[in-house]
Amino acid sequence: MGKGPGEETALPYVEGRVVHDADAHVFETPGWLDRYLEPALRERLGAQVASGHPRLNVDRLVAKQRDPEFRSRDAEEVMLRKGFEAQGAFIAEDRPGALDHLGFASQLVFTTAFLGPLTQLEHKDDLELAYGFARAHNRAMTEFCAVDPRLLPACFVPLADMEASKSFATETIEMGAAALMISSACPKNHSPSHIGLDPVWAAAQEAGVPVVFHVGGGTFMSSTYKKNGAAPVKDFTGGDGNFTSVSFMAIPTAPMQTLATMIIDGVLDRFPELRIGVIEQGAAWVPGWMWSMDSAADAFRKNEERLHRLSMRPSEFVRRQIRVTPYPHEPVGRIIEASAAPEVFLFSSDYPHTEGGRNPLKRFQESMTEVPLAAQEAFYRTNFEDLMGPTLARLQSAA
Repeated sequence: MGKGPGEETALPYVEGRVVHDADAHVFETPGWLDRYLEPALRERLGAQVASGHPRLNVDRLVAKQRDPEFRSRDAEEVMLRKGFEAQGAFIAEDRPGALDHLGFASQLVFTTAFLGPLTQLEHKDDLELAYGFARAHNRAMTEFCAVDPRLLPACFVPLADMEASKSFATETIEMGAAALMISSACPKNHSPSHIGLDPVWAAAQEAGVPVVFHVGGGTFMSSTYKKNGAAPVKDFTGGDGNFTSVSFMAIPTAPMQTLATMIIDGVLDRFPELRIGVIEQGAAWVPGWMWSMDSAADAFRKNEERLHRLSMRPSEFVRRQIRVTPYPHEPVGRIIEASAAPEVFLFSSDYPHTEGGRNPLKRFQESMTEVPLAAQEAFYRTNFEDLMGPTLARLQSAA
């Protein structure tokens, strides 16, 4: 397994087994999207949305990354450095070296700064801006990841305009997307299970490209919950937003509802080869959610024809087609046992975000001491390969 902080790290963090990383990130410097975004659309964006991290001193960040003394410790500190200090966080040509030190067979790479804005723009009225912004984001992501076939870009597809989303999904796949990221929050004017979105799922299934959700694309806890008469709680500051223990509880709400709707309305039945990833939204909720969907199917089957049309129970669609990344602080072994679904769960590092911790391999492994070796292999390797399907081999063999 991996080396812990402070140990000798001449070898990669991962050694002796194949491990795919289902959640990694790029950190965007000011103006990161400028050359990808049409000028007319840039003027309609707020400055902070367009710039990513507008207050950063990029010259100082680059100078530190180019300092020989700092770089001499890349291997031993690969899991210690977070944010813009991490190797390859924002300089694309440095990311392959980081992967060498990490030892991951591949990384599914997401934005950091634009997880929220992509969803927020989709839920507003300026859809030209929403799709244009998504297109610029996708161009930037595919270019960043083009430096190494182990880097798999997650590109965003808005679902607000069903007709536009058909061609946009195809365009995004042809651009080189390894995964189609969608909001886990419901579109503004229609269900995510609407038959008008079937061409999107068909395009993904035909290309062997998964559809993925990511934290930041869902619904947030009402701020009224914070008005409890006590002093404000200090937020945990990480890559994807600021969370407290209470707001953390709202994270899986959107994917639970969205996926349940898609399953019950037959989307996964109509597209049996479609794979869906739920990334950085935890996994402790999955066993109870599977039981609840099965209970709902039993309770409402008498009056709902759509439940009669399903070829399997809802939980069986989860086992066949949905893959979920736990947080490193969650009891993965108990989650696998409770769900009876070792085929569902995936390893992720969240590199280089703070939330991933300094030794996720150790934390995951300690929670899986009673998990059979075949299920451990599924967690670290084969469940990700199932999620990515032919896309993983296609992108890596093309290099």
